[in-house]
Amino acid sequence: MATTNSFDVTTGVDLQEVDNAVNQAQKEIAQRYDFKGSKVAIEFSRAEGKLKLVADDDFKMRALVDVLQGRLIKRGVPLKNLDMGETIPAGGDTVHKEIGLKMAFAYWRRVGRPEKQRFVAMRNAYHGDTIGAVSVGGIDLFHAEFGPLLFGAERVSYPYPYRFEGSPEECAEACIAELRELLAERGAELACLAVEPLVLAAGGMIVMPSGFLAEIADLAREHDVLLLADEVATGFGRTGRMFACEHEGVEPDLMTVGKGLTGGYLPLAATLASDRIYDAFWGDHEELKTFFHGHSYTGNQLGCAVALANLDLFEADDLLARVAEKSLLLARLLERISALEYVGEVRQCGFMTGIELVRHRGTKEPFDWTLGVGRRVCRRARELGLITRPLGDVVTFLPPLATSEDDLEQMAAILLRAIDDGAR
Repeated sequence: MATTNSFDVTTGVDLQEVDNAVNQAQKEIAQRYDFKGSKVAIEFSRAEGKLKLVADDDFKMRALVDVLQGRLIKRGVPLKNLDMGETIPAGGDTVHKEIGLKMAFAYWRRVGRPEKQRFVAMRNAYHGDTIGAVSVGGIDLFHAEFGPLLFGAERVSYPYPYRFEGSPEECAEACIAELRELLAERGAELACLAVEPLVLAAGGMIVMPSGFLAEIADLAREHDVLLLADEVATGFGRTGRMFACEHEGVEPDLMTVGKGLTGGYLPLAATLASDRIYDAFWGDHEELKTFFHGHSYTGNQLGCAVALANLDLFEADDLLARVAEKSLLLARLLERISALEYVGEVRQCGFMTGIELVRHRGTKEPFDWTLGVGRRVCRRARELGLITRPLGDVVTFLPPLATSEDDLEQMAAILLRAIDDGAR
């Protein structure tokens, strides 16, 4: 990198400005985040223009999102001229699935194992609508038409206890056995397992049995298969924790986040990588380890500013604790709904709820899909003042994290009446 004094004439980055911003960011991290006594540093390579946050024992995504995507931008460091290392911010959710998949694929090439290039995906999964995301998706209604465009992926079952002949534990074990067999047979050629942790959102708001996520993470690690956690729907407090993976102590190799990052007000998402992945793309210029990927709106400053304001509210309002507390109230309110004649099952994880409507509770017989019962219920809810959406005949309910207890009670009352009116 050719420089004149402290200014890089190639990229337009004032290196003194970078140094100042890095020093300030280090102070902010120490003040704002608890790293349990870890050594925390931000490293900047003048030779490569690369920035890296280092925490010696923890995978702290909030610090990356806050400091690297936002604080440095606000101090005038042009993000487009910096490789952000462990975080790649862009304008929308789906592009981050593409980044995660490409990083998983490229990682194994960087470390000399190019044979590991296939992906494992969950049946009925949804990761977005771009080609890579659709390739690891599994909802035929959305994806089947584009089959000839997609790369192949190995498929395993996401546990769906309500539709399984047996207990939730037996359902989980059957799905684990399926994955275990696949990894034993083909682990040497598998690059990555993509999963929606805890809740299969667009696939029907299906909640994983307890312990399932931790077990598949252990299996992936045992067979040296990367774990990509898609937290676009579940992240930023939606399940009662900042990230769904935290419920079972899972630290994925790659994680995609969005939606709740800005509270939904502006499109911004991020792909997060562990040090293991990041280090494979870190090197001198002549090594050509760079991850070549970018979008026109990567690191958009307005989106990052909104994300920062949103994260400030998480802390100022103690939002995670409040969501966890109000989730208990929601569970009590849902008990009345679960007793309705046409409700087969109510599935809840924090502020994520799916209400599966059936023609007959005892036999779990579904409605004829052409009747559009889920649509009828959601239209009735809209008439009564509540906007929600169906996934077939599963009615979703995802109240804003800031919802008051009074509003939560009113929403649940509307849902109860809408189902009672619309499912008949």
